[in-house]
Formats: sequence, C-alpha cells, structure tokens
Amino acid sequence: MLIDVHQHIWPPAFTELLRARTTPPCLDGWTLHLAGEQPFAVDPADHDIAARARLAAADGLGLALVSLSSPLGIEYLPPAEATPLLDAFHDGALALPAPFGVWASPCLSEPDPEAVERELRRGCVGLQLPATALLDAAGRQECAPLLDVLTLLGKPLFIHPGAAPATPDTPPWWPALVPYLHQMHASWFAFRAFGRARHPHLRVCFAALAGLAPLHGERLAARGGGRGEIDFDVFYETSSYGTRAVDALVRAVGIDVIVSGSDRPYASPVIPGGGTDAAVHALRTTNPDRLLRGRTRAEPTDEQKEGSPP
Repeated sequence: MLIDVHQHIWPPAFTELLRARTTPPCLDGWTLHLAGEQPFAVDPADHDIAARARLAAADGLGLALVSLSSPLGIEYLPPAEATPLLDAFHDGALALPAPFGVWASPCLSEPDPEAVERELRRGCVGLQLPATALLDAAGRQECAPLLDVLTLLGKPLFIHPGAAPATPDTPPWWPALVPYLHQMHASWFAFRAFGRARHPHLRVCFAALAGLAPLHGERLAARGGGRGEIDFDVFYETSSYGTRAVDALVRAVGIDVIVSGSDRPYASPVIPGGGTDAAVHALRTTNPDRLLRGRTRAEPTDEQKEGSPP
C-alpha cells in the first residue's frame, strides 16, 4: 500500500475559525496571514475535501496522512485560543473520507499529555510536533511527557517545520529555505544528542529530509561527535526535495545496510523524479522504507510559482 505521510487539509470548521481571528494566524478570505511570513494566497481547491480525495485516489494512495501545518503557530497560542482550533482540526480531519488519516497536534503553551492520549485513542496515527519545540535539551525535556504517551501507545512522532521568525525584506521563498530547514537541522541533532536516550524505541519521522542534517556526518565526526550508528527507527520524509537531495541522503542514512521493509511503520516510498541508479537501488532494495513520500498538495513544485504555503 502506498502511503503519503505529509499532506495538509483544512476542515471547514477550522477554516472558519481562522477567518474569525483578527491577529495571525488568520485568514482574510483565502489570504493567509502569519506573523513571520508574507501574506499568502491560499488556493481553495487545496482544501476541497472531495477534490482532494479524488486526487489521492488518482495518485494511488492507500493512506494519506493529514497534519496541522505547524508554521501557523497554533500550538503556541494560549490554551483559550489554541484549543478551539485544535479541536476543530482534529474533529474535521478524523471525519475525512478514505484514504485520509490524521496526525495529532498538541497545545504547547500548556502541554497536556492526557489531551494527546485522547486524540491518539480517537484514531490519530501519531503526534506531530513543530521542530521549534525540539531544538535543544530543554525543548526535549519539556516535550518528554508527550513523547512518553507515544511510547506507551506505540505511536510515531512526526517532526514538521514550525513558525518562522519575522524577517522583513526577504523574498517569499525565504521561510521555506532558511528558518524551516534550520529548525529541521537543529531538531535532528537535538534528537541524536538528547532525545534518543530518553525514548530508545520511539519511531520518529523528520519532514523535509531533516533539513539534510544527516549529510553533516563527516563534520560531526571531525568535531568529536562520533560517526554514530544508523538509527533504524528514524525516517525521512521527502517533502519538496527531488532526486539529487534524495540520492545524497540515502548514502548517509543506510545505503550500506540492508533494511527489511516488512516491519517498517510506513509503506514503500515514491522515488521523486526517477533518480540515479544508486538512489533507486537504495530506496527499493537496501533502504526501502526510511525515505518517505510527502509533498503538501498546497506546496509548489520547482516548476511552479515562487513562495510556499506552510
């Protein structure tokens, strides 16, 4: 079964709550306003549930996992603001037709492990956290009770870019290429340094190839961090990356290690744009399930317009 681990759909009730807000994150019609990014014109078709279900079927997906877009910053709103939005997202996303599944999202201004457990037991496949919550030891410690719930229930963690800081006078693609990737890069190293010891059996999927952090293994070794072993419970979602990045990453995260796909938590990947012989071999044979398909339907490809939605 083909699975896409990273899509975004806004249920109607969630969309209306965003429209009712007067400060970011908020919608003015279909124009999205975020604190750290330029206004973005959302395509309504990207959140047309029937159309998206047809598109998923046309793509041959057996399951498409929908997540709250963490760059919205909803997780960090005060509970009185975050809770209605999170409830509307979970309720609406859990009611989506096949083939959609849902990642849960927590309120991080006042973390509540019981609320996370409740959403997981309602049917969410795992928990999504913004990378901004997991940048260092302190962040890992604060989120540890939420990750304990995942360990208890045997559910995976999906780490997604978080909100971008306000940076005036930057081009529209800046957040997606600079703060998003810095966050993913830092969260990958923080997991290696601080997270794995606390949660030795947690399955973790990093969006956007973890900001290509694994490619810095040689520098890590040169600086005394050790070469490290391949972590077979860490997975990498491709997001909008293509052949060259995928080819480089598979060489760093397991091209020389045989990995059975039978006990992996996700399905076999799509190879974006074909790929070199080495990449195809690594993805299909030696590393069949640790690079995962995921491209937000609202997210432009390289051939489309500049800028990206969250």
